[in-house]
Amino acid sequence: MEKQIKNNNYLLPLLLLSLFFQLSLSDNTSHKHFVFIHGSCHGAWSWFKLLPLLQSSGHRVTALDLAASGIDHRNPDSVRSISQYFQPLTDFMSALPQHQKVILVGHSLGGLVVSKAMEDFPTKISAAVFVTATMPGPALNISTIYSKVFERNESMMDSVYSYGDGRNRPPTAFLFGSRFLASKVYQRSPAEDLTLATLLMRAVPLFTEKDMSDVLKLSERNYGSVKRVFVVSEMDLVSNIEFQRWMIENNPPDHVVEIEGSDHVVMMSKPFQLCAHLQLLAQPRP
Repeated sequence: MEKQIKNNNYLLPLLLLSLFFQLSLSDNTSHKHFVFIHGSCHGAWSWFKLLPLLQSSGHRVTALDLAASGIDHRNPDSVRSISQYFQPLTDFMSALPQHQKVILVGHSLGGLVVSKAMEDFPTKISAAVFVTATMPGPALNISTIYSKVFERNESMMDSVYSYGDGRNRPPTAFLFGSRFLASKVYQRSPAEDLTLATLLMRAVPLFTEKDMSDVLKLSERNYGSVKRVFVVSEMDLVSNIEFQRWMIENNPPDHVVEIEGSDHVVMMSKPFQLCAHLQLLAQPRP
């Protein structure tokens, strides 16, 4: 029995690789333009495993740095509004020709950025993919989501806040600590990916609930017209599976897929599985 279990552990990755290459070589696969939006404290670099997999199949890929993220030159404490934080995607979508459509893929906090783009540019988006991402909607506002998050009251361990306006004012930015990254974010990812993250992490700007609520007003007419897919991460310890399913129940997407054994950074811990799902999304429907 033990030998059979071990054999099955090797078989699953081989089957996924087989599916990936079948989709890559299929004449029926429609080449799409994927646009990737990172999560808190990350940057465009966090998609480095996924981008070449999609490119090798002929897809076009774009990974953006949000304001004060990745190689964006801004200081996190200088980004005062969530609209300013979203600006790189807003500029990209504004410049996109009207006849072109993209598939937006958001991770974690990037779900807010994707949601805003769905509201502002619905005719330019063929689908929106929420990878264990925050997913507000017309009937699920950001205040309700954050109230649910704060119910858990979990320790952020060695993560740190910065106080650009002084210690007597609310914090202006937040940065994951290395122990938190290792035990809660990258706990099922390769060690080299964790090391990369500790070298490239930058603090994420923080915003008031009022600012987020005012900006993220989502309608059925715009946001609701875009096809949505939610990718559930089974072993996510940041947005645990119960929270992910709560968002799905309160703001049902068109499709839900689940990736087993993945941590919060699905694109690091299970890149082939995530790529296979995106490949299926890119295939033309009968």
